[in-house]
Amino acid sequence: MPVLLETEFRGEVVWAGETAANTGIAGTEVQTLSLGFDGLTGERHQGENRTSCVRMRNLHPEGTLIRNVRQLSILSAEELALIAADMGLEQVDPAALGANLVLRGIPDFTYVPPSSRLRGPDGVTLTVDMENRPCIFPGREIDKHHAGFGPKFKPAARGRRGITAWVECPGQLKTGDSLRLFVPDQRAWAP
Repeated sequence: MPVLLETEFRGEVVWAGETAANTGIAGTEVQTLSLGFDGLTGERHQGENRTSCVRMRNLHPEGTLIRNVRQLSILSAEELALIAADMGLEQVDPAALGANLVLRGIPDFTYVPPSSRLRGPDGVTLTVDMENRPCIFPGREIDKHHAGFGPKFKPAARGRRGITAWVECPGQLKTGDSLRLFVPDQRAWAP
């Protein structure tokens, strides 16, 4: 019996991007991502390890060296459209959010179960860590191009900010590729 079950869902890569280290959150659109075990070379979230941040404060003091399960930020095109609509914008640029991938075709994407896998055509496999909670930094980027709209991002993105992931098996992804979704074969936790 497989531990991960292939679903009927596929996510088409409709946008790919990189955010250079030490440049803030805003990224740049690219056509191809070359993913290694440490993520994207030269990217702000690259590395097998990272220092813990405010999101891990209840487990580790900030700055503690931990495993990097936030190598990639992946968003849903459908959820991104809902964020934009709630903000009163025609669209939200994924580059302003520091996104690495925007996928179309997987419903309720932000709530894909942790430990799910997204597998690309060449075998590249991304492991879902968890929901990427919205923060204020994307709002600041949005405000640079749409003055006054930045503060609307965090409430509009709640439950729609996508997921973080790490590279389980290296490979490449390019715009137009399709990723197959595999989910853990287990019941939901019910203590």
